[in-house]
Amino acid sequence: MKLQFHHIGVACRDLDSETRRLAALGYVPEGRDFTDPIQGVAGRFLAGGGPRLELLTLLGEGGVLVPWFKAGVKLYHLGYETADLPEAVAHLKAAGARVMVSPAQAVAFGGRKITFLMLPNMLLIELIATT
Repeated sequence: MKLQFHHIGVACRDLDSETRRLAALGYVPEGRDFTDPIQGVAGRFLAGGGPRLELLTLLGEGGVLVPWFKAGVKLYHLGYETADLPEAVAHLKAAGARVMVSPAQAVAFGGRKITFLMLPNMLLIELIATT
């Protein structure tokens, strides 16, 4: 199974404010902002002097980011692309990971499917189908 690193997910309260702060590290927006009602988030990818970042903020009061905000966690997931999503999920589950979010289409990736798994060491992984 081959996984290709894609991004680090960053929870933030305001995309523009976070983008301005990260500009000091050479980051600039990459592509267009997106809104994903299925995930309940709005987001923006940044590219720059380090790994690609995916800034995410809540669309409403509740949602997937609330626990991360409450815990004070900003860098909260690692995203990897895979050509075979079911195989990658099975591989990580065999290593003790738990599926946290079942596969669903994602606006950020042009409708390609994503899923989230929690590794036994509490690291959240996003798998992104390449097709």
